[in-house]
Amino acid sequence: MAHLRPFRFGVLAEGVRSREALLDTARRAEDGGFATFLIRDHFIAEPFGHQLAPLTALATVAGVTRMLRIGSLVFANDYRHPVVLAKEVATLDVLSEGRFELGLGAGLSRAEYEQAGIAFDPPHVRVERLEEALQVLKGLFSDAPFTFAGKHYSVSSLNSFPKPLQRPHPPILVGAAGSRMLSIAARQANIIGLQTVSTTRGVLSHDPRLRSARTVSEKIEQVRQAASERFDEIELSTVASVIITDHRREAAEQFARDRGWGDIAADEVLTMPSVFIGPVDHIVDEMQGRRERYGISYYVLFDQLMENAAAPLVTRLAGK
Repeated sequence: MAHLRPFRFGVLAEGVRSREALLDTARRAEDGGFATFLIRDHFIAEPFGHQLAPLTALATVAGVTRMLRIGSLVFANDYRHPVVLAKEVATLDVLSEGRFELGLGAGLSRAEYEQAGIAFDPPHVRVERLEEALQVLKGLFSDAPFTFAGKHYSVSSLNSFPKPLQRPHPPILVGAAGSRMLSIAARQANIIGLQTVSTTRGVLSHDPRLRSARTVSEKIEQVRQAASERFDEIELSTVASVIITDHRREAAEQFARDRGWGDIAADEVLTMPSVFIGPVDHIVDEMQGRRERYGISYYVLFDQLMENAAAPLVTRLAGK
């Protein structure tokens, strides 16, 4: 890669259910050198477990930390009108003194939409709506009154208040897997979250093909083509699976069995760009090698990995 970004690590606060757990996890993340504290955006328990409301929880985290950045992974676009989200995001960016990162996606869970009484439109409609929402958000973050007339959203001479502290806007992460989402992210996002799961027909599944080295390479090349000259400005990210062990092949085989992947070879698992299995020194070398090959420098790790698996990696690699 011509341009290598420094490593940074985010913690996905997936197991947080109380104020005490929220504050404890946030403080440990900041003390441990994590760059970002992230929360999902869901109404129901399936498939990730219940989550605290992200905006309120992230505001609470901002109030008890000083350096830790906060963000969404990711807001479902259909759950908030972009005018409402723009005001909330800008307010949180101001109150956190410029530490907010806006993650946005097109929505993925049919069951969640249906239980909440929200129409689960076909993928191309949700993606089209997301693309318009990105334009509205950026327009409302600007200094001038904003007008927009699209197929899904209409805004007339709206001068939103407050304006975010980060200019021209907080970093925008778009979570993407499909071709159209990758192209939109390449044109509009500061950070692209390369999805490692399938959400076909609104149901999440762990399709090993999405994690394969070949597929990830193809997706990054698509981003490169769509982004053109701005490719080097984009930070590539993924949610990483990390297993610290001296028995790499056995752990890889178990990893595949746990996900119902049948007879997939351990060697294929071990080359997946988002999967790291082995001793700490080996994983450090792999992360550095994969950054050179794929350009991925921002890894999101689950909160239950903070001490045992993530701590030595963050200590060794963060900022380098």
